[in-house]
Amino acid sequence: MSKQPYQPFYDRFDVEALTAEILQGSPETGMNACQEICDKWAEDPQRVALQYHGVEREPERWTFAQLRDASARFANLLKSKGIGKGDRVAALLPRTPELMVVVLGTLRAGAVYQPLFTAFGSGAIEYRLDRASTRLVVTDDQNRFKLDGVQNCPPIVRVTREAASGDPDIDYRQTMAAQSDQFDPVMILGEDPILQMFTSGTVGKSKGVAVPARALLSFYVYMRYAIDLQPEDKYWNVADPGWAYGLYYTVVGPLLLGATTHFNENGFTPDSTYAMIREYGITNLAAAPTAYRLLMANDHVLPEGESMGLRLASSAGEPLNPEVNNWVERRLGCPVKDHYGQTETGMTCCNHHALDHEVRVGSMGFSLPGHRVVALGGDYQEVGPEETGQLAVDIHASPLFFFQGYTWDEKDPFHDRYYLTGDVVISHGDGSFSFTGRDDDIITTAGYRVGPADVESTLLEHPAVAESGVVGKPDSARGAVIKAYVVTKPQYDADENLADELKELVRNRLSTHAFPREIEFVQELPKTPSGKIQRFILRNQAREEADQ
Repeated sequence: MSKQPYQPFYDRFDVEALTAEILQGSPETGMNACQEICDKWAEDPQRVALQYHGVEREPERWTFAQLRDASARFANLLKSKGIGKGDRVAALLPRTPELMVVVLGTLRAGAVYQPLFTAFGSGAIEYRLDRASTRLVVTDDQNRFKLDGVQNCPPIVRVTREAASGDPDIDYRQTMAAQSDQFDPVMILGEDPILQMFTSGTVGKSKGVAVPARALLSFYVYMRYAIDLQPEDKYWNVADPGWAYGLYYTVVGPLLLGATTHFNENGFTPDSTYAMIREYGITNLAAAPTAYRLLMANDHVLPEGESMGLRLASSAGEPLNPEVNNWVERRLGCPVKDHYGQTETGMTCCNHHALDHEVRVGSMGFSLPGHRVVALGGDYQEVGPEETGQLAVDIHASPLFFFQGYTWDEKDPFHDRYYLTGDVVISHGDGSFSFTGRDDDIITTAGYRVGPADVESTLLEHPAVAESGVVGKPDSARGAVIKAYVVTKPQYDADENLADELKELVRNRLSTHAFPREIEFVQELPKTPSGKIQRFILRNQAREEADQ
C-alpha cells in the first residue's frame, strides 16, 4: 500500500472539507457524538462495532445497530433521572459491552462521559466525582465496594448478576429493559464538552480536561494518518478506556471510522496478548511501551518462527526505546511507530504509518496533520536545529487543536500563541522531535543538562534490564548525581557486577557526565495506573536519601 508524502498540513489544512467529509452534523449549528461514531454506521445491520473477549463471560459481538438501540435505552434511563446536556456521567467498569453502552448513551443524551479507571481507590474516585459534580456513576459487582467510602456519592447504577432485595442501587439490566430503544440524539455545538477527563498525575494532582465535540476531527486524523486504520484491519488498542489513549483511540477513534474495535477484559500478560492476537486475527495493534517492554522481557513466551500476522503496531505514552523497536520488528514481524500526545491535546506528534517521511529510531516524529508542533527555548522563541526546548503547540497554526484550558483553571499552560506541554525535546530542524524528558525531570549535573529518557533507553539495551527510572539525586559537589532505579529480568542476578556493567554501558554509549553514579535494583517502578513512570516519586525518594 503506497503512502502519501508527508506535508506540513497545518498551513493548508482544510477543516471545512474534513468536517463535510466525516461528520453528519456541524460544529457550528449542531452535532451529536453518538450519532457521528455509532448511528451513521448502523444502517448496515451486519456491521460489527465491538468484539468483546471476557474473563468469565462468553465472547460477544455487538453491531453498530445493537449499540445504537442500547445507547438509546441508556439515554432514556438518564432522562428519567433528570440527567441531560452538560451533566457528567461516570463509569467504573472493566472493558465490557456495558462500558461501551454507557459511553454511547451518555453522548446520545448530550451529557458528558467521565471515565474512572477500575484500579482507582476510593480517594481518587471521590476526588474526580466531587470535582466534576458527577450526577450518576455506573459500576459492577466487582467494583461496587470502592464507592462505599466515597463521600456524597451520586446515585449508582449497578451491573449485577442477580438483583438483591433491598439493594439501594439502580439495577442496570432491569432498568434498561424498561426503557425505549428510541431516543433522538441531543444536538450540541463543537465547543461543548463530550468527555470529562483528568490528567494522569505524573506530576502533582490530576487536573480536569473537558474534551469538546470538535475533537472528533483530531481523533479521525490520528486514526487515519498515524494509526493507518484500514477497512480490512482487525484493530486492537490494548490501552484501558479508563484513560485518555484508551478512550480516545479504543472507543471513539475506531468507531468514528466505522471500524471494529476489540475489548479484552483479561489483564495484560504476554500469554493473554498473544492469545487475543491469534484468536481475533489482529492486524493493527496499539499499546503503551510498558506492554511492549513486558513482551520483550518474556521473549520465551512467543515460539521462535511464529508469525503473529500483524501488519503494523503503534506505541504511545512514553518514548519507545530503540531496543524495543528492534525487538518488535524482529519478533512480531511488523513495524512499530512511536506517537506522542497528552490527555489535554490528544495525539499531536507522530511517526505516521500512512505518511511517507523519515523515521528516526527513538524519535517521536512529526506534527499530526492539523497541528504545528514546535520547541521553545527559555525565551519562548523557537529553537534551531539540534537544540533543546520545551515542546509546544502553535495554536494559531493548528486548526485541529482542541484543548480549551483546564476545566477548573488549575493551571495556565499557555504563553502567547503557544500551548506548553511541559515536555523537553530535541528539535531536528526538519519538523521532527525526540523526547528528552519532562521539564521537571531534566537533571542538571556538574553544569550539564541530562534527559532521563536517554539514560533509560541506554540501560534497556542491556539484556538484564526490564525497566528503569532515572532521576537526579541532590549532591553538594555536582548539584545532582544521576541515579537509576532498575528492574531486572528474572533470570539475572541484581548485584554489584551488573551495576558496574550498566554504568560502563551508559558511559560508553552516552558520555561520562550522563552515566548513573548510583544504581539501585528494585522489584518495580512507581507508575500511574496508565503505565507511565512517576519519576517525581523517585525524585522524592532520592532527595530523602540525600538528606539522611
